[in-house]
Amino acid sequence: MPSVMGLLEERERAARQRVEALQAELQEAEAAWERFVIARQTVAEVLAEPPAGEKAPLAAVAGHRPARVAKAAPGSVVPAWRKGLALDSPAPDYQRLVEILVDRGGEAMDCRQLAAALGLEVVAAKVEGVRSKVKRLAARGWLFEERPGMFRTVAGRAGGS
Repeated sequence: MPSVMGLLEERERAARQRVEALQAELQEAEAAWERFVIARQTVAEVLAEPPAGEKAPLAAVAGHRPARVAKAAPGSVVPAWRKGLALDSPAPDYQRLVEILVDRGGEAMDCRQLAAALGLEVVAAKVEGVRSKVKRLAARGWLFEERPGMFRTVAGRAGGS
């Protein structure tokens, strides 16, 4: 008869292998998503160009953009925050998270609250998805992790207080 500890170790090992497989699948999905973001941005740029023979407006010449509203590099799901970077620079899912925190007026929220605010079912898989997104936003300067698991906007950024 197998020992209880042996059974637990076996289940732990199986769970770890499943997590590793899911993480690899998530990385592949994020890479595919980034390719679609790049493709969409490229198509938008091409469609924004004037037809041949027409004079391009100054803003479209040589990639010139107004200094107040900078854009992220194509393909960046979450670009590093810098002064003047528009809130529409991160991918839409990330924008929604920042907007939720902005609407809270600087009040910190945990990942369960954020998942609920997004309308997601508050289960471990959904909460972990939200956690990975807000951790990425915090690592790139869009949000601040006030204490472990509690996130808020950064004063002066993305409308944060």
